[in-house]
Amino acid sequence: MKRFKYLKISKTKKLRFIDNYYKNKLYIIFLPGFMSDIDGKKPQTFRKYAIKNKLGFLAIEYEGHGKSSGDFIKGNISKWSYDAKIAIKRIVKKNNFILIGSSMGAWISLNLFKHFKKQIKGFIGIGSAPEFLDRLMWKKFPKKIKNEIKEKGLSIIKHGDSKLRQKQYEYPISFQLIKDGRKNKVLSKKINLKINVTMFHGQKDGIVPVSFSKKVLSIFTKAKKRMVILKNGDHSLSQTKNLNKILSELKRFSKQIS
Repeated sequence: MKRFKYLKISKTKKLRFIDNYYKNKLYIIFLPGFMSDIDGKKPQTFRKYAIKNKLGFLAIEYEGHGKSSGDFIKGNISKWSYDAKIAIKRIVKKNNFILIGSSMGAWISLNLFKHFKKQIKGFIGIGSAPEFLDRLMWKKFPKKIKNEIKEKGLSIIKHGDSKLRQKQYEYPISFQLIKDGRKNKVLSKKINLKINVTMFHGQKDGIVPVSFSKKVLSIFTKAKKRMVILKNGDHSLSQTKNLNKILSELKRFSKQIS
């Protein structure tokens, strides 16, 4: 049974999370994507794996996401990276951990390396989307939407084609979010850790191109790197067969670390 908890950050801010507490064990940390929560199949699957294998686990909802406090449109990459950093410091503490970042969660993960380089022992990306705000959104927005965001500070972006029976999503995109994203560039950086790094990406991901996961791998200069393109896989990779492949990689990481 999943048990959600809340981490109090301030008098007005609390973050919802799920965990599996261990004092001196390797942790698995799952960081969700843009507008995602921790009710989904991925965090629950990874938590079950951690419990079964007597490992620590943590998954959080950033401010303004899921049932965490805060207003989503006031959030940005800097704030959500801070949320992840504080949650790790307070819950995982000095334990070593493997990061799993889904979509935007991979971007957040890359921001965490400067804070936890001695504790991070592996990194798995799922449909990784670093710098997506500028590269996938702003640069492709028509002039009309760009002007609306600049003038009103916000635009509601719809994604997905109902005619093709795709699920439609609505994303509130603020100008401050776009500008903050530009301050969080990670793809030009280099990380020199000798760890395992594996990127999983769906061949049929219609939201984030496979090239983004390849770009993430190029950041790591000394890591043992793998790129896994899953045939017929979508952006979320939440299907059981895809999750089983990710779990197999997680198992391989865990064995090499322990």
